[in-house]
Amino acid sequence: MTGLRSRLQHRFNPLHVYCRLRCLGFSGPLARSVCAVYERLLYRRTLS
Repeated sequence: MTGLRSRLQHRFNPLHVYCRLRCLGFSGPLARSVCAVYERLLYRRTLS
């Protein structure tokens, strides 16, 4: 179970999400904005 949790933490890390958005063609500022919202609304709440 620890391996699965580790992989999920990596996949849903805001920096990883940012990199994937950039690979999909998002501009840098737009990808950063999306990740900032994602981090505030979802990522931090799941860690608490």
